[in-house]
Amino acid sequence: MGGFIWLISALTTIPMLKLLPHFGINKYWAAACLIPIGVPVLAWYMAVKLQELEKR
Repeated sequence: MGGFIWLISALTTIPMLKLLPHFGINKYWAAACLIPIGVPVLAWYMAVKLQELEKR
């Protein structure tokens, strides 16, 4: 089961490397996806940035 969680973490890190620079976030923050809370936190921050971009 532990290996499955690491696989999911790795598979979410790769798209984050591509997405984060579009939101003005350093791509190395994608390493936060290796911890379980990292993906929701980054997704939340990207959503906030997207709302700010839509207001302009």
